[in-house]
Amino acid sequence: MTDMSHAHHGHHVEATMSPPITDPHGDHGTHPDSGDGNHEMMMQMTFYFGYKNVELLFAGLLINTPGEMVGACIGVFLLAMFYEGLKISREILLRRNQVNVRYNSMPIPGSDGTVLMETHKTVGQRMVSLSHVLQTVLHIIQVVVSYFLMLVFMTYNGYLCIAVAAGAGFGYFLFSWKKAVVVDITEHCH
Repeated sequence: MTDMSHAHHGHHVEATMSPPITDPHGDHGTHPDSGDGNHEMMMQMTFYFGYKNVELLFAGLLINTPGEMVGACIGVFLLAMFYEGLKISREILLRRNQVNVRYNSMPIPGSDGTVLMETHKTVGQRMVSLSHVLQTVLHIIQVVVSYFLMLVFMTYNGYLCIAVAAGAGFGYFLFSWKKAVVVDITEHCH
């Protein structure tokens, strides 16, 4: 009797430990032994180019046609562009709202024995101000968007990954030229 129970137990373990079936066309993989028609989705762990059964961020957002994939790629491209624009906009807003500007000068000996004065600019911002609250809200939005883009990339879908990279690159190209580099004319160091 114990031999039959071990045999039955071994069959049960074998059935639940079976490897997932994967589809090279983009299906995430299902367990064949679920019996009730519900398939467990498994995360794709290698890059692939497919458009069938691609879940995008939310359970109900499933891509199954080439048109849906094109639309998703456009949306992801725009989201990545928005992220780059948001980063640059936050830097510009921060520079505009700086307060408490202090200049500190200190003597630096020159190579020929002369003394040069080096000026350092120190800026600050008030903690309780409308600009700081706005920066905080924009920071939260930036963090959420960055995690969304990371999760999109983690689908390992080649089309979506390319859309993230292209959107970020185009967004940087479009917005980064507005990044002004402030050069202090009194600075004498290289």
